[in-house]
Amino acid sequence: MGASLIVFIILISCQKQTTKNTILQGDIFGTYYRVTYGSEINYQKQLDSLFLVINKSMSTYQPDSNISKLNRNESNDVDAHFIKVFETSKKIYNTTEGAFDPTIGIVVNAWDFGPSGSIEDIDKRKIDSLMQFVGFDVVERNDNIITKPIGAFIDFNAIAKGYAVDVISNYLKSQNIENYLVDIGGELYAKGINAEKNKPWKVGVENPNFDGTQSLNKVITLKDKAMATSGTYRKFKIDENGNRYAHIIDAKTGYPSKSNLLSISVIADSCMIADAYATAFKAMGMDKVKSFLKTHPELKVFLIFENNNQDIETLALNTFPK
Repeated sequence: MGASLIVFIILISCQKQTTKNTILQGDIFGTYYRVTYGSEINYQKQLDSLFLVINKSMSTYQPDSNISKLNRNESNDVDAHFIKVFETSKKIYNTTEGAFDPTIGIVVNAWDFGPSGSIEDIDKRKIDSLMQFVGFDVVERNDNIITKPIGAFIDFNAIAKGYAVDVISNYLKSQNIENYLVDIGGELYAKGINAEKNKPWKVGVENPNFDGTQSLNKVITLKDKAMATSGTYRKFKIDENGNRYAHIIDAKTGYPSKSNLLSISVIADSCMIADAYATAFKAMGMDKVKSFLKTHPELKVFLIFENNNQDIETLALNTFPK
């Protein structure tokens, strides 16, 4: 009996260690998604449905989405997904004093930022005419109705991807999935462990390689947290003096801001919040970010930047994992 009991316990132990991951992946929001979770149940149809609803709400590439109709002033009626992103955007717009502004996209588009090339002269009157519609403070919500200036253009591109990560994560949680990693275009949420390997989830922070190659600066353990990374090294232009300008538009002036920040990774409780702050910190610059984080210990941040000698340095703030 004793030997049989030992064999039985060993078999049970082996069964627990053979948990298989399901990996669902594809293209969405102009990038990739990869969802890994400790279950053999296939949730592909459910994920497709969630992606469809989010696109219908906030995709500026779909002419019949809520946000596209709103931007064309054809309808101001929005759904629950839009409202959640709107309210978080308002909060971060206020806490960053406008560094995060979903209405600046119209000016970013006017500058026609691409992966390379020279800064083109843009007529000042054109920029001034667009800047009159920039300012998320004049966009308001009353229940599911949004009011904005007729010429204002709202773009949640800098936060919606993180929100989608949260939506997928919450769905898996609702299905009692205890271990998963959701990755949409490098925006992440990790819960539990990698059950198939019985090890923590490991995620990487890329080096800011201007030549388009990919390499990792560091690998960290992520558990029950989200991480989003915003880089300024993929889209930039160079002026006649050789100064490199990232696709960061100053929401106060409408013109590009020069920044030595190349990559900003933010760990937070939700990916929507991490995504938005990673974008805001690009515009704020090094000194303002360090000052801001002194009163926001809930945000863990890793910066990759160029020093005065144009050498690459890193800085971990608020106990970002080593």
